[in-house]
Amino acid sequence: MLSKFQKGLIKMPIVGFNLTNLQAQKTKPLESKEKELKIQSKLGITAVKEEKLPTGKTKTDGLRFDFEFKLDYQPGIAKIAIEGFMYYMDDPKILKEITDQWKKEKNIPLDVKTQLLNTVVLRASIKALQLEQEINVPPHMPFPSVKPVTRGKDYIG
Repeated sequence: MLSKFQKGLIKMPIVGFNLTNLQAQKTKPLESKEKELKIQSKLGITAVKEEKLPTGKTKTDGLRFDFEFKLDYQPGIAKIAIEGFMYYMDDPKILKEITDQWKKEKNIPLDVKTQLLNTVVLRASIKALQLEQEINVPPHMPFPSVKPVTRGKDYIG
């Protein structure tokens, strides 16, 4: 049976995104001779809880998804950890399906998980870039770069 979300009838109802823990630690300087710099990442949902969410004058059934986003600069150069939670609202039947699956398997439906993790990647990556700049380590994701263009001798312009 397809949920309303899977059928495309309901958009992803993330109604709040909050950060609870930011850590950035540089344990040794990055040397120019470091050719083996590797950045390992970890991303995941760590908890799912039922909550009454404040929506104006009333409280509505919803879920709280706790998450983690971690970057490990190897070999032993730096670590960045970002933790937080998102509030999610949907039809009570769908919320029950999600919490039941979490309790049984420590997993959530793929369609919901994809949307949640994409939100975490977007929001946490921006914060991670700020932290990387503060502790002076390279960004964890590639950026476009400008390269010089050489033009032939015959170019007139």
